[in-house]
Amino acid sequence: MPEIPDRPLRIVHAVRAPVGGIFRHILDLANGQIDAGHHVGIIADSLTGGDRASAALAEIAPRLKLGVRRLAIHREPHPADLLVCARFMYLVSHLKPDVVHGHGAKAGAFIRMRGRSKRFIRVYTPHGGSLHYPLSTWRGAFYSRLERALMNNTELFLFESAFARDTYQRTIGTPTAAVVRCVFNGVTAVEFDPVALAPDATDIAYVGEFRHIKGADLLIDAVARLRADGKPVTLTLAGDGEELASLKSQVEKHSLTEAVRFIGHVKARFGFSKGKLLVVPSRGDSMPYVVIEAAAAGIPMVAANVGGIPEIFGPHQDALFAPNSVGAMADAIGAALDDPNTAATRAKTLRERIFMHFSQKAMVEGVLASYREAVARR
Repeated sequence: MPEIPDRPLRIVHAVRAPVGGIFRHILDLANGQIDAGHHVGIIADSLTGGDRASAALAEIAPRLKLGVRRLAIHREPHPADLLVCARFMYLVSHLKPDVVHGHGAKAGAFIRMRGRSKRFIRVYTPHGGSLHYPLSTWRGAFYSRLERALMNNTELFLFESAFARDTYQRTIGTPTAAVVRCVFNGVTAVEFDPVALAPDATDIAYVGEFRHIKGADLLIDAVARLRADGKPVTLTLAGDGEELASLKSQVEKHSLTEAVRFIGHVKARFGFSKGKLLVVPSRGDSMPYVVIEAAAAGIPMVAANVGGIPEIFGPHQDALFAPNSVGAMADAIGAALDDPNTAATRAKTLRERIFMHFSQKAMVEGVLASYREAVARR
């Protein structure tokens, strides 16, 4: 059995799209691993992320002993994938890592295309990814077959929620040749500082990407329903993404231009300050950072009962509503706004839960312990 290195580990994180919660997870993990004395590098797509991704990578680059490499990685299967995968493998070989950690379906596939290595272990965290596609769709059927083919090319599966682990095992299979562990996402100490409500705060706020799976369109419909029922609710939407134009059209269709405002992509805590109540309307999620960040800051919140969100809320699941239901969401929003004291009390106790179970320190320690366990098992 190979010895576990007593020197600093050489760790390469690979991801397709350097955006959203998955990218934030990698940056927090990389910074924590660097603080623990390890040598870290990042491989990421060059087609997405724009200036924000470039700025974030430039900020962390001086700390990355293994550097930053960017490749043109397409989201869907693409003819260029074979060439990109070959380039990817060359970079991995050149960096001589002990651990190659693939985040998301595409990067996870690339790191596991090659055969077993005597030098490094292959670690895979789906972050939802291909697990979000129903098996009844062609994408779901294709991705599930690919995941199944690559399952035994993996030394360690690291899931950020029990939901993601259970979904993988139900739809793909149970890995027998790999270590399987769950390590919750975590937030830094400064994120437990309270957020002051902005003077121009609306009744509710949404903070996140504008993608179908995130459900911002459902939230707009819920606001329209509440206003039709005589509750003059106002909404701030903080974010951007592929559905921005359609969401603006939806607001106009419902005649909500005076009630709903878009403020673009902003820091999460700034977005939290723009609403008295945060709403997380996701159709699907694994372990969304926005929920953990808001809970850490003590933000009153209601959220869809999907994915790993119930694991974050724990005993406070009275704040969760049925997913894909505009009526259930509208009812939850109305109840929270009508009884702000109960919402504030729940936010306070949820903050204490986050402090105990969802810290960056616990996340980094759990991931490193899992790496070493997988190295020892190999």
